[in-house]
Amino acid sequence: MIVNKISVMIGGEAGAGITRSGFLFAKVCLRGGLHVFGTSDYQSLIRGGHNFYVVRADAEEIYSQTDAIDVLLALNKETFHLHRDELVSGGGILCDGEELGLTDRSLGRDDLKLYSVPLKRFVEELNGALIMRNTVALGAVVALLSYDLEILNGVIRDTFKPKVAILNVKAAKMGYDYAREHYAADFDYRLEGRSSAGKQKIFLTGNEAVGLGAVRAGCRFFAAYPMTPATPLLHFMAPLNREYGMIVVPAESEIAAINMVAGGSFAGVRTMTATSGGGFCLMSEGLGMTGMTETPVVVMLAQRPGPSTGLPTYSGQGDLRFAIHASQGEFPRLIIAPGDVEECFYKTMEAFNLAEKFQIPAILITDKYLVESHGETEPFDQSKIQVDRGLLLIEDEYTGEEEYRRHKITENGVSLRAMPGTKGTIVRTNADEHNESGYTTEDPELTAKMVDKRFRKVDALIKDLENYETVKLYGHEEADVTIVGWGSTKGPIREAMKLLLQEGLKTNYLQIIYLDPFPVANVRKVLNSTKTTVVVENNKTSQLSSLIRQHLLMPVNHKILKYDGRPFNPGKLSQRIKEVL
Repeated sequence: MIVNKISVMIGGEAGAGITRSGFLFAKVCLRGGLHVFGTSDYQSLIRGGHNFYVVRADAEEIYSQTDAIDVLLALNKETFHLHRDELVSGGGILCDGEELGLTDRSLGRDDLKLYSVPLKRFVEELNGALIMRNTVALGAVVALLSYDLEILNGVIRDTFKPKVAILNVKAAKMGYDYAREHYAADFDYRLEGRSSAGKQKIFLTGNEAVGLGAVRAGCRFFAAYPMTPATPLLHFMAPLNREYGMIVVPAESEIAAINMVAGGSFAGVRTMTATSGGGFCLMSEGLGMTGMTETPVVVMLAQRPGPSTGLPTYSGQGDLRFAIHASQGEFPRLIIAPGDVEECFYKTMEAFNLAEKFQIPAILITDKYLVESHGETEPFDQSKIQVDRGLLLIEDEYTGEEEYRRHKITENGVSLRAMPGTKGTIVRTNADEHNESGYTTEDPELTAKMVDKRFRKVDALIKDLENYETVKLYGHEEADVTIVGWGSTKGPIREAMKLLLQEGLKTNYLQIIYLDPFPVANVRKVLNSTKTTVVVENNKTSQLSSLIRQHLLMPVNHKILKYDGRPFNPGKLSQRIKEVL
């Protein structure tokens, strides 16, 4: 009997409520005191494409999905045929056998079990919508795992409006009772509530964590054009208009979005936009304008595989160099790559603070796997990071002894920033090269001075980043290999490390969070003390390896790259690490 260790896949056609069902089951496990992780996979089709959601629950802390599936909840025949071979020996398939025409003989494997539940018939008996078969199925899964039905009922009541919740509770009980009657004690997996049940944790996506971080940071204007996988952030922010005094605009294009947030920031409010690679291309001219005008904005770049449209609903890490070099000419910027939902919250707040403190654009680089997967975390400590608006003049009047100059040349490159309309100032800026007062100039000597002025921020920023966690190191100090990565590879890497440790291989993991300016000293300190280095990335050219070589003049020993649009699975990753050793 395997207790409190399960991986469940729910699959069906697009529009069948797959992600919602997976999320509900994950919440059921979380409320029982288990650790959970959930991730979705869907095609770029409105209807008819194949969708699935994987929930992993464990008594021990977990960071990603696993390689194999223990339970397959197949809502259509396609799911059955596509994923049957991903099941572990002894795994189970739960489906509506009478509706799909599936029997034990359909399995094609003698080490699997088929649990047929009349999902559609039960929904018809309740006069409910077809999508309620998902709830019947969840009730049956809870019974198979000998778990507490009341926990599922509580999640249903908290999720749906009362009338709908009552019907879904009935549906769940019908599935639960049927599975208990026909398949009691027939499955070798069990979930049990733990002593930590009731512990307050939150379960959310990276997009939601970024949104909460933006709200806590004081963002008051958000504009974006929908583009997967950043669209859910726009959806998350939209209802917050009234509660937080925020303006959320679904812009007509990415070009409009970047210009809107630049205008809002010029007016004195914290602003943000979000997009993916193709949209970021369109934003590049506006991004350059924020660099020239020294206007702080935050941009979330949620990567997906390219070039062009690429794989619009899948994940990759191919835009790192693009983010570092986007736009015309040269100007300072900040690139931050969170690796889990907790970092999505806190690093978003840091992005806002640093963007305003140094009056530069800050790019929060994420990807589909990170921003659309669900992870658990402790409730965010809102007092951990305080809002710092830098040299923003918040008084009603400027009382300086000299005339106000928006782009005054200073020792660290940062000038006093006043809001338009502040008494005693004329706030003037220009997307052309300009003098300290914001007037256009083509004078070569002054041009060089203004470029130097903007780039002096880099030295000041690097110094300031000594107070930030630009890298993290996990694992053993005396390691056989140091794994180096950034962004969403964090979860699978940490899971792979656990598997390697079980085989006696000691590893550590260097997570690089701040990628521009590159944390040279912190990275060098770790790499100088390691025996073997392995860079793990979701791109073809190992862009992180090139950054390490560029900044440290050091090669990495090995590269493990994956660029098929899917995240690393821990088991396969651990095998590849063993191979390079």
